[in-house]
Amino acid sequence: MNESYVECLVKKKTSTAAIVGKYTLYILAFAFFILSVMNGLTVIPLLLAVIIGVIGYFVTIRTDLEYEYLYLDKELTIDKVMAKTSRKRVAVYQLDRMEILAPMKSYHLDDYRNRTVTVKDYSIGYEDQPDRRYCMYYEGGVKLILSPSPEMIKMMKNVAPRKVFEE
Repeated sequence: MNESYVECLVKKKTSTAAIVGKYTLYILAFAFFILSVMNGLTVIPLLLAVIIGVIGYFVTIRTDLEYEYLYLDKELTIDKVMAKTSRKRVAVYQLDRMEILAPMKSYHLDDYRNRTVTVKDYSIGYEDQPDRRYCMYYEGGVKLILSPSPEMIKMMKNVAPRKVFEE
């Protein structure tokens, strides 16, 4: 049995707007709760506090993201883990249909830069120093931005050596 298996978990950086929005919602919920208590537990401010608190909870879940890459026998599976509580399968990609996988600023991607493609970002969400994000063009119409581990890159290079570049 010739199976190859690698998994990698990547934490996506939460945007500043999401952090500010989340804490603003929590402060508003607390303010409406205090207003309700000061007025003898009136219904409308208490109801607003609960509604805004629930919205803040869902914003927290949606903005605390991790991506799990699972490579198993020429197949890359990407799952989205939200707030370390729920998991959702995002996509499955066959390496046979991949055109190229290279670092974001690689010269190997020069021929692909002017294409009109759908961009899907499953990476850490920012440019690190040195930039360890990779770009994968898939079946001509999809551009994936990933942050795979070096082990995963080596495993993919063993399967498709002319399509995967490491630099």
